[in-house]
Amino acid sequence: MDIKNTIIETSQIDNEVQFTLNPEAEWPLGSPTGKMLTDTDRQSFVYIFDHENGYRYAYFPKDSWSGLVDTLLQQVEPVLIWQDEKIQLAGVAEEMQALIFNIEGNDNYGEEFSTAVEEVFKPVLEKVN
Repeated sequence: MDIKNTIIETSQIDNEVQFTLNPEAEWPLGSPTGKMLTDTDRQSFVYIFDHENGYRYAYFPKDSWSGLVDTLLQQVEPVLIWQDEKIQLAGVAEEMQALIFNIEGNDNYGEEFSTAVEEVFKPVLEKVN
């Protein structure tokens, strides 16, 4: 993982959920794809960007997941903040919803990761179940 491309802070201003990317991250990350995946070894969700040389990634470690919970509960599309740049993270809510419901009770993601997701995203899981 390129540790520089990690979310270092989560905040909310009015109805906007903001994720601040490490200011030392490589930019431009590329174009938002609306797709997310997991990196269970690093206990992270990962947002994918198209880049002229392939893909670039923004990592959401466990300490940023509360912002993802807010995104799902409020049904909003969050933004990524990097220095003076702001970019809409299209598709995060839909992708996260699908991922957490797939992870719930599924130890194929590893017990540690599955348990962490179930604990942090409990308000979302309870709202729908």
